[in-house]
Amino acid sequence: MATQYTIGQLAHAAEVPTTTVRYYERIGLLQPEDRSYGGNYRLYGDASLRRLMFIRAAQAIGFKLEDVKALLGDGESYPCCGDVQQLIEERLADIERRLGDLRQVRRVLRQSLNECRQGSPRKRCHVVEKLRRS
Repeated sequence: MATQYTIGQLAHAAEVPTTTVRYYERIGLLQPEDRSYGGNYRLYGDASLRRLMFIRAAQAIGFKLEDVKALLGDGESYPCCGDVQQLIEERLADIERRLGDLRQVRRVLRQSLNECRQGSPRKRCHVVEKLRRS
């Protein structure tokens, strides 16, 4: 007999909040496979759990939810390597841009820390003054 999960059980098994499962349903990434009798609860199977785990794994390596939709395909077939390669290249470009931004933030923070260290610990902070003028 196949395993059936309620939304709470599915979320627990995938280690995500139930709100995440509901959100994925709303945007079309995940659908309940059945409904319970009487209570009309959403029921999910092992395929839903695997799909949810795939979504989380893809997000963990940087894919956006729109990318995940493309990676999941139409349910009948998977996307071709060329399409996946394009998605990977786009994500890598995003990461390179963000790394550049983070390097700039690090430079500014280091400079600010050096300024703080040169000043008196009891006097007004020059860094705060600069931020107020920005």
